[in-house]
Amino acid sequence: MFTLTSLNLNGIRSATTKGLESWLERHAPDALCVQEVKAQAPDVAGKFEMLAGLQGHFHFAGKKGYSGVAVYTRHAPSDVLVGYGSAEFDAEGRYLELRFDTPARKRSIISAYFPSGSSGEERQEAKYRFLDSFYPHLQALKAQREFVLCGDINIAHQEIDLKNFKGNKNNSGFLPQERAWMSKLLSEAGIVDVYRQLEPTATDAAYTWWSNRGQAYAKNVGWRLDYHLATPVLASGARTHAVYKDQRFSDHAPLTIGYDWSLA
Repeated sequence: MFTLTSLNLNGIRSATTKGLESWLERHAPDALCVQEVKAQAPDVAGKFEMLAGLQGHFHFAGKKGYSGVAVYTRHAPSDVLVGYGSAEFDAEGRYLELRFDTPARKRSIISAYFPSGSSGEERQEAKYRFLDSFYPHLQALKAQREFVLCGDINIAHQEIDLKNFKGNKNNSGFLPQERAWMSKLLSEAGIVDVYRQLEPTATDAAYTWWSNRGQAYAKNVGWRLDYHLATPVLASGARTHAVYKDQRFSDHAPLTIGYDWSLA
């Protein structure tokens, strides 16, 4: 079984002070995709290149204390791709792809952090630009290789993916255009939402993010914003899943899926 975890850290320095490394040692995933590293190379050097025996690879944002993604893995990649070819969004540290190629197969693990539009109209428009540029990238990648993309997608796709769907229909993360993009990715592009493949009707147990306002976490007023999105061949190997709601490394919960395949 190959176990793959996705987690928005909301800052790697903060998350590691809250027991992240000891949790990783106990659960021993084969790879960990993280988002919102919120650090630069000098902040990571000598401190976070490795976590619990996993070797880290990074895409830092140009802006200090902002965004950034990483993939930690037990297996050495054959190639590391930083960014997906967008000048605007590669500068924000949103995409890291590790390739594990052999003569017989081509596979990738990707950590991605989609923009949030919750801060205002300007960022929502940026989010739409990201979605417009990212869709053809995933289409082209799917035609070339198998992949699992893990990340904070910042979109709750269906009504069952958030507690208060009626009150959020006009809010970023649940807007019709965002949800339509996800539907198109899953239907027309043929990408698989792996968690939903395993749990097609789960509601409260599926949430991976809770607002810090009010008592959202205590009342489980959450959103499912963290995904494994995979090509059908790799998705077909998914066997187990876990959302670790009780692990408060950040405002997101780790999402782990066990796959019946290996990178070795």
